[in-house]
Amino acid sequence: MTLNKVVGSAAEAVADIPNGASLAVGGFGLAGIPWFLISALLEQGAGDLTIVSNNCGVDGAGLGLLLEARRISRVVASYVGENKEFARQYLAGELTVELTPQGTLAERLRAGGSGIGAFFTPTGVGTLVAEGGLPWRYRSDGSVALASPAKEVRTFGDKEMVLEESIVTDYALVRAAVVDKAGNCKFHAAARNFNPPAAMAGRITVVEAEQVVEVGALHPDEIHLPGIFVKRIVELTPEQAAHKDIEKRTIRARGADQ
Repeated sequence: MTLNKVVGSAAEAVADIPNGASLAVGGFGLAGIPWFLISALLEQGAGDLTIVSNNCGVDGAGLGLLLEARRISRVVASYVGENKEFARQYLAGELTVELTPQGTLAERLRAGGSGIGAFFTPTGVGTLVAEGGLPWRYRSDGSVALASPAKEVRTFGDKEMVLEESIVTDYALVRAAVVDKAGNCKFHAAARNFNPPAAMAGRITVVEAEQVVEVGALHPDEIHLPGIFVKRIVELTPEQAAHKDIEKRTIRARGADQ
């Protein structure tokens, strides 16, 4: 029998995510995010979530919807500059935020999916990333309630490096361009940024796919993520697959001067 990981709907795919779960979520800004899995999770109702993602959506879109509904309690991210509600919750002491260098975050996810417990990197040496003291959570009066701890620093050759722990989450939500029924994934262009490492980090990984094909339809060189990392697949309709917003749209009148 051919392996088939396709489930009936996005709602079915996220139905068992409980309160307090941790989730790795793919995408960069609004590019390549799992729009419909996020929407289904919003409808499902789980709260007190820990989200590991490059950013936390924007006001009114993506993970920003979960944030506005007060369903997220902790975020591990790199870039959060496009979300005013995120900043408000963080500075008001309503949200715990672990800011992480972007490449380090990607490697922490990849390492978690590869069974690597931790790794050394020069990124962050000599800063609060290594020395500790980054405000993870504020009090309502603006004082720091929780700060990042100091990390181990060792010298390799002639270069100091800081120890970073890998990340493994309960679930992962990602989006792919083409997925076969066994879960082998192909990502398109910029969507191939945080989606593969996020998918690797989840114990239960759910993929929303713009196109689902039979096993064998993808050439091995096209596969960016092996199906062993994928537990569930949601096939999008053509209309859903075409839904690809961006944070800021800048246009110029046709024929305008260069």
